[in-house]
Amino acid sequence: MTDTLSFDSLPLFPLNLVLLPGGHLPLRIFEVRYLDMVSKCFKAGTPFGIVTLVQGSEVRSAAADQAGIASKSQEVFYPVGTLARITRLSRPQSGLIMITCTGAQRFELKQPELLKHGLWTGSAKLLPDDQSVPIPEDLTAVASALARVLDTLRAQGMTPEQMPIQPPYALHDCAWVANRWCDLLPMSLPQKHRLMTLDNPLLRLELVSDLLERNGIAS
Repeated sequence: MTDTLSFDSLPLFPLNLVLLPGGHLPLRIFEVRYLDMVSKCFKAGTPFGIVTLVQGSEVRSAAADQAGIASKSQEVFYPVGTLARITRLSRPQSGLIMITCTGAQRFELKQPELLKHGLWTGSAKLLPDDQSVPIPEDLTAVASALARVLDTLRAQGMTPEQMPIQPPYALHDCAWVANRWCDLLPMSLPQKHRLMTLDNPLLRLELVSDLLERNGIAS
C-alpha cells in the first residue's frame, strides 16, 4: 500500500486503456509534456496516475505542445484511475523514453488542472486496496483457466519479460484473478473501467466469470 493517503498534485497520463492494480504496462514516451514528467517520477521513485479517456486523443500535436496551447475540451477522463509505478526505464534515442509500469493503488481524482504545456495534474485521494478474498469453490474454474493461459504462453516460447502478466502471481485471490482477466479480455473501456472501480473483488470475479462463460473460455 502507498505510504500517503492522498496526493495534492499527482501528474496524470490520460490514455485509451484501463490500468488495474497489479497490471503490467509498457509505454513509449515521446511527447514533450510527458518526457520530463516521467523522468522526474523515475528519479524520485514516485508514481503518476493513469486515467482513462472518455473524450479526446492520447497524443497532442507537436505544434500545440511547442506553443504551450492547452484546451480543456480536448481531453475528458474518468475521475477514478490507478497509480503507475515505473519499474524500468530506458532511453533508446533522444526524445524517446521506454518505460515499464506496474499498476498500484486506485485513486479518486479531485480538481484536475491542465497546465500550460498540456500536462494534467490533480488532487487525488487514494482508495482502499482490494481485500484479500479467497476464490470460492464455484469460481475455481476461472483461476484454472487463467493458469492454463499462462502455461500456454510459456509453451509458445514467450519470455518472462514478454509475458502480459507479471509475478507475483496470486491465483488464489479474487481481485488478482479478476484483474488479470480484465487485462486480457477484449471488452469496451467503459465496461473495463466499471469492473476496475468495483469495491467488491468477489463481485468483480463473478462478473468476469460470466464474461468467460459467454465466450466459452471457462465454465
